[in-house]
Amino acid sequence: MENGSELRARYNDINRGVYFIGTTPPKSDTPFEQVENIAGKLLDRVSDIDFDGLIVYDIQDEDSRTSKPRPFPFKSTHDPRHYSALLNQKSSRPVITYKSVVQSDTAAFEQWANEAWSEYGVRDLVLVGSPSKNNQISLPLADAYQALVNNQHDFFIGGVTIAERHAAKGNEHQRLIEKYQQGCNFFISQAIYDPQATIDMLTRYAIECKKQNIKPQRFILTFSPCGSEKTLEFIEWLGVSVPEATSLRILNAEQPLYESIRICANSLRQILDAILPYDLPLGLNIESLTNRKEEIDGSILLYKLLRSTMDKYLAQKELMTLIK
Repeated sequence: MENGSELRARYNDINRGVYFIGTTPPKSDTPFEQVENIAGKLLDRVSDIDFDGLIVYDIQDEDSRTSKPRPFPFKSTHDPRHYSALLNQKSSRPVITYKSVVQSDTAAFEQWANEAWSEYGVRDLVLVGSPSKNNQISLPLADAYQALVNNQHDFFIGGVTIAERHAAKGNEHQRLIEKYQQGCNFFISQAIYDPQATIDMLTRYAIECKKQNIKPQRFILTFSPCGSEKTLEFIEWLGVSVPEATSLRILNAEQPLYESIRICANSLRQILDAILPYDLPLGLNIESLTNRKEEIDGSILLYKLLRSTMDKYLAQKELMTLIK
């Protein structure tokens, strides 16, 4: 990867969307040579779609976040930095790497970041804090951001945004502004199945930015198809809010996967329609939460649908600007 972040230049153009494919590193018991094959297979699957980059998650156990049993057993994965480097080399596209900072202290985190830059070519990072207040936190998220901002390498830093938190506490927009002040230049949502929570949060954020005379940062909206009861259980276990009517619609459909794709497409349209009055730069991240072939193929179909919806919205917005 080049010295700086390619994404930084793209993010600055608010008239265009940025489009990502989200993925998880293979399980840690996968032999190294197979990891390379898996990366190649993923890129083959997405070879006929136009995307800006990939997102590689850092999967944590998270069993302290909820008392419900995890629908799929937790298995550790290969180092996200290694998988990011592989995908970057094979696709020649930027890769955003997630890093959970919970188990680090400052020195270990700084070492991790320096290796990420020099050994793995990582330029774009999203930091994730503790999913639960019950975890013993070694490195608070604010300190991790500070360490990255002070780092000799010029990382392009992002944060996570959770609309469900806004629905519960009503203050996610303030957290986002704080994260921006700590060094975040973009935000990635968790999977969206309740568009209203996202609309409320984005609207509040846009109005607050205007009030404080702050330039709104880019939001990457994440969508994930759901083809089975087990996947739906997992989505809810991850803390994603799925309205009762939505889960019933998916589970009672003849083809749950395609019903979930229709729901996601409709959710995006609702969000775009609601935030049309505000100048919020946007992007999309489409992920498959399982490695079932049907759901991976479904995520590619979902990507095509949502990308065309977003492009149409941006073209309309541009037209409105020209008419003004």
